[in-house]
Amino acid sequence: MNLFKKLIHPALITLAFIGFSTQVQAADDGAKVVYHVDFKDPTRYSATLTSINNIMNFYENELLEPDVHLVFVGYGLRFTTDDALKDTPYAHDKALLERRDELKGRLEALMNVRGVKVHLCDKTRDEVGLAKSKVYKGIELAPSGVAKIAILQSEGYAYLKIQ
Repeated sequence: MNLFKKLIHPALITLAFIGFSTQVQAADDGAKVVYHVDFKDPTRYSATLTSINNIMNFYENELLEPDVHLVFVGYGLRFTTDDALKDTPYAHDKALLERRDELKGRLEALMNVRGVKVHLCDKTRDEVGLAKSKVYKGIELAPSGVAKIAILQSEGYAYLKIQ
């Protein structure tokens, strides 16, 4: 019986350690997220910003390094500029104008304080003739927003889109 304890005890410790390290690795892999914004509703966009803040809080509380990206495509362009986008499908409306400063401030805080990486589809920007200088500071231009999302997903990023 004593031999049994000598053999089993170290094996159980080893299995427990392997199980723990697998859980840590899985959690660490999950700290990579890409959010997709291609809609025009300011309330839905606000919910996206809240979700990003919540996921950042969760990962930081778990002592994980969050790697969060936000990609704007199509109507998402509305949330990346103060330009009215007049005479385009993405023109600002009353609902957006009422909340623009608040939403811009929240986005800037996520970028500048929380380290969220933000991308705008350059194809969308170019389509409406918006000057690069009119895009909020800190937003990177991606040649194709959907390609950027696909590339991030192929690198293990979880895809999230708020409904």
